[in-house]
Amino acid sequence: MSSKRVLITGGAGFLGSHLCKKILDAGDEVLCVDNFSTGRRAHLVPFQDSPNFEFVRHDVSFPLHVEVDEIYNLACPASPIHYQTDPVQTIKTTVIGAMNMLGLAKRTEAKIMQASTSEIYGDPLVHPQTETYLGNVNPIGLRACYDEGKRCAETLFFDYYRQHQVKIKVARIFNTYGPHMHPDDGRVVSNFIVQALRGEQITIYGNGNQTRCFCYVSDLIDGFVRLMSTNVDVTGPFNLGNPVEITMIELAENILKLTGSKSKLVFMPLPQDDPKQRRPNIDKARDGLDWEPKVPLREGLKETIAYFKTLL
Repeated sequence: MSSKRVLITGGAGFLGSHLCKKILDAGDEVLCVDNFSTGRRAHLVPFQDSPNFEFVRHDVSFPLHVEVDEIYNLACPASPIHYQTDPVQTIKTTVIGAMNMLGLAKRTEAKIMQASTSEIYGDPLVHPQTETYLGNVNPIGLRACYDEGKRCAETLFFDYYRQHQVKIKVARIFNTYGPHMHPDDGRVVSNFIVQALRGEQITIYGNGNQTRCFCYVSDLIDGFVRLMSTNVDVTGPFNLGNPVEITMIELAENILKLTGSKSKLVFMPLPQDDPKQRRPNIDKARDGLDWEPKVPLREGLKETIAYFKTLL
């Protein structure tokens, strides 16, 4: 069986770099596209000598003319700090970028997967969240550039599917963590680990009782590949995340134990539109993809802490 040529937009980012490795390890070719707005060159060093790896510096808000068999559209800043820095560019990346990649998929007849997000559910009024839940999103808030951008991208994907028969896949990603996270991305896992390792105060927003569910990166990437390998009539969306729920205080206490840090917890006001709880219902992924997370939080945190120690 001949190898596939796989385009990964945002391939130098946290998730993209892990996906590059997964695809290369399977013997396929990778065309990695990134503009380094949040991606890092260092993530690509392990692949640069591989004959199956090619890198193109490119912004997906402009068209791309290449020949590929599959497209994973991951390009977009994913942490609030990064996507709120230039909200207009965030919308361009999510919406115009999606349209450009869909146009490419239409021309090349490639399968295309959209890395969507649990943020499309907003601050949910239904718990846990199923794929049929339509969400509770503030369209004019500080997070809307990302939330509504991703919602519009999903609309485009399904319109291209209905109108042009493009072979789409949509994954809704819940909180994911692991090596290659950016130390200054403002996400809770990286924040807590970096603060603990530096002996700084652990910053908890709100009262600390708000919940999240954390999926280790290798589990998520396995979900991506399983979704891409499905038949063309399997479009999603699929929730991909770990359904084990934990409060922010519990997460902080776990990280303090694993790092041996003496840092103290401090509480700050909750940011605007920050969800109070988030937990995926993954029944659809279990049934349709034979997928569920395998890595326990404690083991994943150990690996992530070890990675951040090498950075700090």
